Amino acid sequence: MTADNVTYTSADTSSSDPYAGVNDDTESRVFNVGGGDWESITVSSEASERIVVNMGPQHPSTHGVLRLILELDGETVTEARAGIGYLHTGIEKNMEFRSFTQGVTYATRMDYLAPFFNEAVYCLAIEKLLGITDQIPERATVIRVLMMELNRISSHLVALATGGMELGALTAMTFGFRERELVLDIFEMVTGLRMNNAYIRPGGVAQDLPEGGEQQIREMIPVLRKRLKDTADLLVDNAIWMGRTVDVGYLDLTGCMALGVTGPILRATGFPHDLRKSQPYCGYETYEFDVVTETTCDAYGRFLIRIREMEQSLRIVEQALDRLKPGPVMVEDKKIAWPAQLSVGSDGQGNSLEHIREIMSESMEALIHHFKLVTEGFRVPTGQVYTAIESPRGELGCHLVSAGGTRPYRVHFRDPSFTNLQSTAAMCEGGQIADVIAAVASIDPVMGGVDR
Repeated sequence: MTADNVTYTSADTSSSDPYAGVNDDTESRVFNVGGGDWESITVSSEASERIVVNMGPQHPSTHGVLRLILELDGETVTEARAGIGYLHTGIEKNMEFRSFTQGVTYATRMDYLAPFFNEAVYCLAIEKLLGITDQIPERATVIRVLMMELNRISSHLVALATGGMELGALTAMTFGFRERELVLDIFEMVTGLRMNNAYIRPGGVAQDLPEGGEQQIREMIPVLRKRLKDTADLLVDNAIWMGRTVDVGYLDLTGCMALGVTGPILRATGFPHDLRKSQPYCGYETYEFDVVTETTCDAYGRFLIRIREMEQSLRIVEQALDRLKPGPVMVEDKKIAWPAQLSVGSDGQGNSLEHIREIMSESMEALIHHFKLVTEGFRVPTGQVYTAIESPRGELGCHLVSAGGTRPYRVHFRDPSFTNLQSTAAMCEGGQIADVIAAVASIDPVMGGVDR
């Protein structure tokens, strides 16, 4: 049969086609197109096949190695699945073979964009089992809040920078990483490291702020606040940016509650859930700040929340600086207190020479105690505890089990990136393949925390 310059043949074509190979299909219809409108072919043929493609196993907006398996009908995503485990490092298992204090070095590496939060939730769990929560010096607690809120800002800046980069807003990317450098300079000044700091320790912090540190942080705040406005002016109400993010990655309150999603994704549904308010820790109930919400349930709302949360974090940082009073930064109990007499020299972090001179030449008992505390660690009473804090991505929890020894029997973290990543399918299915990028960027998953 011939119509519109197209010939349809359904019989054995091997006799009529001299070029047919032995493996050619001779049972199905053959379309010989000789011009005409292609639509006449597509209308007559069966429904187009759906294809499965891999997005990954890595993609910059995921902050790690994530594999997305997408089933596509044209450019529409009909099914989306997340494949994880590519960044598995065995952190939780390794912590069972290290002392409680040494475990901080592992915990800080999980969500490597929010190291202070990993350290804080782990140490709060240890202190709760030890029963010394109320004995933590006030200065140490304020410093913890100070560092966590600066870390919240640096983490959100990476989320905005990488999300902007993936959607073509390269100026937003340069702005985000430029501002983040200001915060990382503070981290390096205080801890000697830009990332994976291991600064928050059981009983307090590793060392006090360096001389002139408070003033340097104060001078950084107005600069950071002014530069954050540049990013807001660039993207807020920007028609192109809104075209890529409004109504993209939609997930309402019902979906969030069903999947256990927390953080900016949950607050973008209008639900003001923030553990700093609902289950205060580190004295957050005494700080003045607002829980930022939106009602859009989409990627644009999550972007707005992160922009405004950074301003609230700056408010908290200013209050923390005003509360800093002279005092110790480590619990008084010498059976628990990791030596906090450290200093940051020209070559980075190191022991205070005065402290070394004291324990090496003046007090044999202090040297023995120092040696046993560092090599063996302190004992934690038998029991288990769950502690949760509000990280930049949502509820970060630590389930700690102690058998009464110097090492944890079991440590398990509830990382918000892992839980929030469950929402990928709900956000992406039914949408365009290009919108998958915006949806995943709005989740802001860090795969180090997902895989652990």
